[in-house]
Amino acid sequence: MAFVVLTALGIIIASHLYPRATATPIKLTPYESGMPPLGGTRERFSVHYYLIAMLFIVFDLEVVFMLPWAVAFRSMGLYALVEMLVFVLILLVGFIYAWKRGALQWH
Repeated sequence: MAFVVLTALGIIIASHLYPRATATPIKLTPYESGMPPLGGTRERFSVHYYLIAMLFIVFDLEVVFMLPWAVAFRSMGLYALVEMLVFVLILLVGFIYAWKRGALQWH
């Protein structure tokens, strides 16, 4: 416990003793995969981007719920198969609804 406290205090004291590096305009530019930054960092995204992302998460969670079911399928019997078919049917209806409303179209 003493080692942890002394190390924490040492780090705090060292941060006050050593000067910080000066920030130059080049150091403050964002770095993305070696590409020079283009435009501002406060760029607006379309609402469709977020809508498609949320739909992806919802339908991706379907797979997360189906994996444990698939592992234990043989021990659960016919009742589990019917329950999973109802689950997939509900999600399919939601997917068709989103598709018909144009949620998956990029404008």
